[in-house]
Amino acid sequence: MAFSAIETRAPMRPVISRLRLGLIALLVLSALLSIGTGAAGVSVLGVLGDWLSGEAIATRDRVVLMNIRLPRLAMGVMVGAGLAVAGAVMQGLFRNPLADPGIIGVGSGAGLGAVSAIVLGGLLPGALAALFGQHLVPVAAFFGAWAATLLLYRVSSRNGRTSIATLLLAGIALAAMAGALTGILTYVADDRQLRDLTFWGMGSLAGASWSKLAVGGALIVPVLILAPRLARGLDALALGEAAAAHMGHDIERLKRFAVLAVAALSGASVALAGGIGFVGIVVPHLLRISAGPGHRRLLVDAALLGAALLTLADLIARQIVAPAELPIGIVTAVLGAPVFLWILIRRQGFGGI
Repeated sequence: MAFSAIETRAPMRPVISRLRLGLIALLVLSALLSIGTGAAGVSVLGVLGDWLSGEAIATRDRVVLMNIRLPRLAMGVMVGAGLAVAGAVMQGLFRNPLADPGIIGVGSGAGLGAVSAIVLGGLLPGALAALFGQHLVPVAAFFGAWAATLLLYRVSSRNGRTSIATLLLAGIALAAMAGALTGILTYVADDRQLRDLTFWGMGSLAGASWSKLAVGGALIVPVLILAPRLARGLDALALGEAAAAHMGHDIERLKRFAVLAVAALSGASVALAGGIGFVGIVVPHLLRISAGPGHRRLLVDAALLGAALLTLADLIARQIVAPAELPIGIVTAVLGAPVFLWILIRRQGFGGI
């Protein structure tokens, strides 16, 4: 008996997996909680009701929502997605689940740039200081990240080829050098500058503004959109560079684009929000456990989960010591470190630790 075309057709794969639907729902829920919670007591539902009924929205409510909560939410989404995708790309490039953007010194370069701006910013000419204004620290952090990336590439590239091993070792040396210079600047800083250094290093979304988002988003958003195009190359690279080359992939081009993507994402994220740890290393781990190592799904899901987790971490940071605010880097460390230890125990067992 012949089967009909419907009977012989292979089952169609769902357009969006249940995991991705769950991540989208988590992101939407965290965004609604974040925008609806704060010390000002502004009700989003009340503002929405006034808008739908045609009533004038109070100036205070409009300022709180449009100039404080919405930019903060947008920054949390962008930075969380950027750090998570940067971690996933870095782990795929190094073929090591413990790799992190900080391993190649990009974060240290950004930190050195920010510390230099905080400690030495007063030495700039008045016109130059006025040009950058309140954006001096994030701009310096971003250029510090890119300077570290360019230096790293010059050291690790020979005859048009980039050595992953040399990239790793040079990144460690560069991070140590940047750490030493940061220590010198910290030693000569005054009390006010030391306080600024401390809070910047622990990370915060409190300085969110539409102007900062415009600058950071110009880098983060395009790279997030283009990052899935690295998926096939990263999947092939898991088999080794020789095997990936035989499969038709331009390995040097892949390395170059991957490192530049990580530098753009992590550099811009650090410039916007300061030092925030564990997002880039924990999020890809959790997704590999639940959905497998394929980068086509991993990179998109990492952006969603990273954005949701950082938004929730910011919500916790604002509520746990309200009306004060806990640095978000402390929250991500408190939440991320136990999860990372659980992942190691799960992978190796107690006897392997």
